[in-house]
Amino acid sequence: MNVSAHIESVYAEVRRRNPGEPEFHQAAAEVLESLGPALDRHPEYAGAGIVERLVEPERQLMFRVPWVDDQGTVRVNRGFRVEFNSALGPYKGGLRFHPSVNLGIVKFLGFEQIFKNALTGMAIGGGKGGADFDPKGRSDGEIMRFCQSFMTELYRHLGEHTDVPAGDIGVGAREIGYLFGQYKRITNRYESGVLTGKPVAWGGSHARTEATGYGAVYFAQEMLATRGEGFDGRRVVVSGSGNVAVYAVEKVHALGGRVVACSDSSGYLVDENGIDLELLKEVKEVRRARLSAYAEARPAAVFSARGTVYDVRCDVALPCATQNELRREDAVALVKNGVRAVAEGANMPCTPEAVEVFREAGILFGPGKAANAGGVATSALEMQQNAARDTWSFEQTESRLAQVMRDVHTQCRATAEAYGTDADDYVLGANVSGFLRVAEAMLAQGVI
Repeated sequence: MNVSAHIESVYAEVRRRNPGEPEFHQAAAEVLESLGPALDRHPEYAGAGIVERLVEPERQLMFRVPWVDDQGTVRVNRGFRVEFNSALGPYKGGLRFHPSVNLGIVKFLGFEQIFKNALTGMAIGGGKGGADFDPKGRSDGEIMRFCQSFMTELYRHLGEHTDVPAGDIGVGAREIGYLFGQYKRITNRYESGVLTGKPVAWGGSHARTEATGYGAVYFAQEMLATRGEGFDGRRVVVSGSGNVAVYAVEKVHALGGRVVACSDSSGYLVDENGIDLELLKEVKEVRRARLSAYAEARPAAVFSARGTVYDVRCDVALPCATQNELRREDAVALVKNGVRAVAEGANMPCTPEAVEVFREAGILFGPGKAANAGGVATSALEMQQNAARDTWSFEQTESRLAQVMRDVHTQCRATAEAYGTDADDYVLGANVSGFLRVAEAMLAQGVI
């Protein structure tokens, strides 16, 4: 069998069957390009149609979400849940509420989730969901009514052994609370494990809020250690200023690094003294203001509405905002300014052209499906606690998180060496490692 022709044929079919979904095409291409060595060594996967089945979701749900705003006006949004692959366990992946959400975005996120979840070594499949609803500027009452309407349709597809959503952009503890309340109301069952990201007081896990940001930093730390380096004394830039970015800043500072810049949709902020974490949290989490408010409160900081955070000199870059935010020109600027390592805290924040710049320059690059696996890993730990009606301490949960990230890093390097030529090729290592685990399960379970 000509493996290259087989992969090209699968990708051509992805594009034909999913028109107008560039993010999904990009995610599929990024994985498929890595699979040649694995398919060469395991021809049985081709015979069983593993790749063809892997790129096709097991189930795609799209539904109307009607709700009433505070003025009494009926609003209509569109809800989504893509249950992509359950070979390893119940579908697991977040819900995103943002105006940009469409079927292609959800499919890209769900496809990435398959491999990310497999890399954790836990029994969870891949899925993703959300709605084109914008929670910004909405009252608590409006958000509650939207969440209740959304769950009124979605509940029939969920279950702790079937599909377990979590939060994502626009879906935090408040939204999870409203969603869980409606699920409980409709089903008359208190199934703690049906949603993760809950507050600790009623079934949530310590360290879940911090997990994605902490995990990305742990992964970057492991990459740096392969070259005898660490965060101590390093300059770091973090894109974004949401949940992932805030806790990435926190962990970098704890490890001796200095985060000198972060960003939001209005621009970026440079604070050469190091980002004041408490002020950042107060501006973004309490006041829900723009980063310019940080600069107003801290005269030494400079806010700019032009350029990008990647123009700032740094040793480590952690893109933690959204997909395709770091472009080729940004990667060139980072390399020119001496970046040593890049770890994706967001899902697919680097364009393919940017990744190629990093690889050609020999920069350590941790793809999101490996580097930001800490969030879903801790969600799986929350599921374990819910199943046992148990609660772990923050220290116990963070210790498990750190070990998961070390294991993911080790697994990526070992697979890159076994199926490639360079242990630093984390893209190949992550893609092939996740693929092998899922493919073996799919092969064992037959053609379904």
